[in-house]
Amino acid sequence: MITIDDIKAAAGRIEGSVLRSPFLRADGLSKLTGAEIYLKYDHLQATGAFKERGAANRIALLTAPERAAGVVAMSAGNHAQAVARHAMLAGIAATIVMPVHTPATKITRTASWGANVVLHGETLAQAAAHAHELAATHGLVFIHPYDDEAVMAGQGTLALEMFADVPDLDALAIATGGGGLLSGCAVVARACNPVTEVFGVEVENYAAFAQILAGQTVSVGGPTVAEGIAVRDIGQHPLSVLRALNIEMLTVSEHDVECAIALLVESAKQVAEGAGAAGLAAVLAHPERFRGRKVGIALCGANIDSRILANTLMRNLLRDGRIMRVVLEMPDRPGMLAEVAARIGARGGNIIEVAHHRLFSSPSVQDAQLEVMIEARDAAHGQAIEASLAEVFVLRRL
Repeated sequence: MITIDDIKAAAGRIEGSVLRSPFLRADGLSKLTGAEIYLKYDHLQATGAFKERGAANRIALLTAPERAAGVVAMSAGNHAQAVARHAMLAGIAATIVMPVHTPATKITRTASWGANVVLHGETLAQAAAHAHELAATHGLVFIHPYDDEAVMAGQGTLALEMFADVPDLDALAIATGGGGLLSGCAVVARACNPVTEVFGVEVENYAAFAQILAGQTVSVGGPTVAEGIAVRDIGQHPLSVLRALNIEMLTVSEHDVECAIALLVESAKQVAEGAGAAGLAAVLAHPERFRGRKVGIALCGANIDSRILANTLMRNLLRDGRIMRVVLEMPDRPGMLAEVAARIGARGGNIIEVAHHRLFSSPSVQDAQLEVMIEARDAAHGQAIEASLAEVFVLRRL
């Protein structure tokens, strides 16, 4: 099992090539959650994710013949860019195998770091098999995204920095996919402050560690906004660490992750991908485990698609009642639209969108149907606007 000395040695190797990211108290989130929240801003790494730590350490340990041969990795996201960047910095050839349906932006970003990108397979498993074939055929060094002790030690440097800045942390909430980050952070926590409670965080659809540690058969799958931790085949090296240190896993829902993404934007002014927000999602989903405690959370990735981010923020506004859609039945006569606008405006609402239907939706030829999207300050404000409209019109909420 990796040790604190391995992680300290990794910190020395990667110093200068990986950002020592800030670890700061988040006052807004602390007030909202009732915990004292500290955020590790590792999404500020050059590739937007913590994966650089493990990739940098693994590449630094290559022998001269291995450097001459080059490296190969399989990834559809952050690990791909991390290996590509640090291979480039070390002057080593890198081949990255990605599934054929990987988003174009991720392919472009990986290639921009000088890697040879190979598109192969419909799934990550097929891409991984091809990467191993290339390694065997061409003598390349395969760099696993998490099931590699050098990678685990590199990821653990994140927690080493956290405890250097805030030694008396009560708990860590660490997003968990294959387990490389969690296992490295757990080793550091046990060495630096044995009373710090370490929690791994998985999404409900991909709770492989939670299932295995509970003696259950792994059953995962389905869509998730936290695709960075949507892992079926967990690391065996990380698993041995988690078992030895008796690390507890917490699961979070899609709703929890979406709320965490939105809260980070609104309260901390930070953009995080779903996996990057999973630690905060655990605090929201399991408040009793964290309330009143000093909690370290790694913002471990920021590579979220702009459309997904926009949709997530809008969905959160809808859930909070700050955006609402209502349908009004009204007489089809002059002045009705003005009446609607006046009532909304008089109570401080903001009309975002209007759709006026006469021919297809109205129950009578003498009626019209108006669909309105309204912005309100909060749920209570929205209810007041609705009450005013209901005084005059038949109203239903979408």
